[in-house]
Amino acid sequence: MNARVSADAPTLGVAARAVWGKTDRRGTSPVGWLPLWRHLADTADVAGQLWDHWLGRAARHRIADELPGAEADARTLLVWLAGIHDIGKATPAFAYQAYNLAERMRDHGLGYQRDLIKADRRYAPHATAGHVLLADWLHQQDWTDPHPFAVVVGGHHGVPPTDMGLRDVRVRPHLLGGPAWQHVQHELLTWMTQRSRAGDRLADWNGVALSQPVQALLTGLVIVADWIASNENYFPYLLTGSDEDRLRTGWELVDLPVPWRPTAPPANVDELFRARFALPTGATPRPVQRTVVDLAETMPTPGMMIVEAAMGEGKTEAALAAVEILARRTGASGCYLALPTRATSDAMFGRMLSWLRRLPDTQVGRGDRDVRLAHGKAALNPDYDHLRTTSLPSGIGEDTGGADIGVHRWLAGTKRTMLSSFVVGTIDQLLFAALRSKHLVLRHLGLAGKVVVIDEAHAYDVYMGRFLDRALEWLGAYGVPVVVLSATLPAHRRAELMKAYDDGRLGPPPPLTWRDRGRPQVDPYAALRSDLRYPLVTVSTDQRGAAAISCGDSGRGIDVTLRRLPDDLPALVDLLRDRLAEGGCALVVRNTVARVQESAAVLRAALGPDTPVSVAHSRFMAVDRAAKDRWLRDTFGPPGSNNRPHRHVVVASQVAEQSLDIDFDLLVTDLAPVDLVLQRIGRLHRHPRADRPARLTEATCWITGADWSVEPPQPVTGSRRVYQPATLLRSAAVLLPHLDGTPVRLPHDISPITQTAYGDAPVGPESWQPSIVEAETKQRDEIASKESKADSFRLAGVAEPGVPLIGWLSGGVGDAEERVAQGHVRDTDADSLEVLLLVRTPEGLVLPPWIDGGGVRVPIASSPSSTLARSIARCTLPLPRAMTSADVIDGVIGEIEGRVDVRAWQENPWLAGELVLDVDGEGHGRIGPFDLYYEPHEGLRVFRNE
Repeated sequence: MNARVSADAPTLGVAARAVWGKTDRRGTSPVGWLPLWRHLADTADVAGQLWDHWLGRAARHRIADELPGAEADARTLLVWLAGIHDIGKATPAFAYQAYNLAERMRDHGLGYQRDLIKADRRYAPHATAGHVLLADWLHQQDWTDPHPFAVVVGGHHGVPPTDMGLRDVRVRPHLLGGPAWQHVQHELLTWMTQRSRAGDRLADWNGVALSQPVQALLTGLVIVADWIASNENYFPYLLTGSDEDRLRTGWELVDLPVPWRPTAPPANVDELFRARFALPTGATPRPVQRTVVDLAETMPTPGMMIVEAAMGEGKTEAALAAVEILARRTGASGCYLALPTRATSDAMFGRMLSWLRRLPDTQVGRGDRDVRLAHGKAALNPDYDHLRTTSLPSGIGEDTGGADIGVHRWLAGTKRTMLSSFVVGTIDQLLFAALRSKHLVLRHLGLAGKVVVIDEAHAYDVYMGRFLDRALEWLGAYGVPVVVLSATLPAHRRAELMKAYDDGRLGPPPPLTWRDRGRPQVDPYAALRSDLRYPLVTVSTDQRGAAAISCGDSGRGIDVTLRRLPDDLPALVDLLRDRLAEGGCALVVRNTVARVQESAAVLRAALGPDTPVSVAHSRFMAVDRAAKDRWLRDTFGPPGSNNRPHRHVVVASQVAEQSLDIDFDLLVTDLAPVDLVLQRIGRLHRHPRADRPARLTEATCWITGADWSVEPPQPVTGSRRVYQPATLLRSAAVLLPHLDGTPVRLPHDISPITQTAYGDAPVGPESWQPSIVEAETKQRDEIASKESKADSFRLAGVAEPGVPLIGWLSGGVGDAEERVAQGHVRDTDADSLEVLLLVRTPEGLVLPPWIDGGGVRVPIASSPSSTLARSIARCTLPLPRAMTSADVIDGVIGEIEGRVDVRAWQENPWLAGELVLDVDGEGHGRIGPFDLYYEPHEGLRVFRNE
């Protein structure tokens, strides 16, 4: 397994062999410590295995393309850097930490001034010290700029050093040691250089301008190798046995899956879709699906593809087909599917599993399909939890008869979210790739070998878009194929996304010179900003800009009549009572949870028991929200279900507008940004049905949530808090010709309506213009403020080749946990706060009685069992903004903490850091000025008593 280790490596002297690298914190080692040389050799050998057996072709090629010796050089470089990554431990600043081991080193000539080192050692963390030592050693060998290489050593603990950090080491040379220390440092560097066969390559690497993406990939690989080699279960603190035996045992124990290598797809699109997706009998791929597959095969550069097509046209299946094709073309070994929310991610995870089960086995041998669901409550997903909790050694949990599908135990660890091959998660996980945070290189390493799919691209606001653009720039620099999906993407946003990707793929455009001033400049993205065709698929070309290809629709067009409805609950009652007289299912979409709950209460009282009224919104416990989503899909999904009721009203928040295949006979919606109104309309007459009631055979959408009696119409207060008033006014303006007038033709009118609403030209009657202009001025100021806020934590753009990653993460968020990081990539007026909802009884706290396994008593003074802890974690509940605003959140948290003391839970991986909100058996609780009521079918209602 270790055939490429040089047999000519020099033998280390006794002093070099005495340097300690690790101490036995578990107390299981007979020697109590591990020499530095042993750990360096282990890490180098693991790095070689990672390159040979785990890293996909795309990532290998990205590194190899920058080195004169291609892949052979890239492997050697990685092994060498992994083999010297801890050279900074051969210093007094590090050795001081273990007194007995340091004294043993002193006996071999490696002395130090104890008090001086104690006072200053914080200035020389061993990664930063290692950067300095390697850079100086390479300088002595006439290297012109060693820092793009040395920064890999300097950053192997997740944060590259800063210029100030490097200076702090250099001005305190006693931290690195005197001549005896330098001799050992050089001896170790020379030994590993020869052992890894890098000695003959150093001269050729001198002057290579490693790009920042390659520096990041190498750093990420060194971190992975270091973590595996540091695991005592794989590489125990023993000095017996050969290098080969030690590596063989450790590598077999970690049991990483081999990269996915897709086979050649079926000969034509029809066969591909029949093989990968459960098409109904007689069904064939739709035109947009055929176009996507054709372009995935033929686009000159497998870069970015933007797919714009109506709701229900099968964009997800088209994207998965493109993943398979683009992965085969580029050597990508997996995919990341990014969704707007946890609920949509959960739904997509099931669809991805179905697709994976139908993929043929790899071309070479038998491959494992390691999967990951990436959001904070992933373990609550039953499909994921089933795969995650398997007892098989590798963590692979399902044998499909070909490749195994499952969650690999080691890859599922903290900070390794993107390292699995097939990952589904929220958009936040992708936005984190543009957030300056510790171990960012691991996220980049995971993404660099994948195809990335971004669903519902219209759903991300200006603030999130700022992070998304920067993430796309880095994906372009890595050569990652990206597929963007949307039904309602503004044309200017289409151009921005493509430009961001091109800035990484091709480098930013050169600045204008004095010769260019006064000359007309060609905008390669101008055509993208004005193209109103629909459906439309836009793909990268060899140069800046893109090619846009129009394709036919599936013939599933529908005319939707729009009507105004006063924002008056009696008017809503009258409408539903009349239209549902002969039966039917109606969807009412509100822009705030408060309006959902108020409307549902009034409708339920007025319509009576013959017209059931249900709610769907975000303010449910996780377990109840999951059940609610399943109920919606099962009850109002495609034809064929026997669960569809004769008459029903669902009052929902925005949860109904994203990635749910639900179909209603009548729609009432609050005025919202026009792309979201169109998304909501996509839930109206979504599927052909022969049994729609006669009064509901004409697709009709009623627009409410605004005062239509004034000009311009005045959106309700709650909507103005959620959405920009200017966006709401422009939405009303472009919908005006269709209100009581010409029906909206879908999909024909989707692009013209969306592009006009988000364009620069004035819209609406002349009398509206002063209000719109005022609102747009305010909106521009707020956008500039949001962009500035985002940039304070956003990763810098990709620098020119040869610029080291020194200071790359300066001023970032540090080692932020996911919830904290999410707060930096999403723009919220208040901190988000989640609690665990438990019920207080005379016997103590219990799980809510209405959930599966409910009523079980929950211990407070001790940590619950793993099974019970998982059930408690399913009771996560988000609190409303009213309880998390800056003026009350401290008091809310303080009172919750004071009521239920769960300090005994802090070592429980499911419950650490959580807050417990207790309610009585009727679901009532009180926190400060807030009265809370929770009911499993209604969710959380909050009233402020002040």
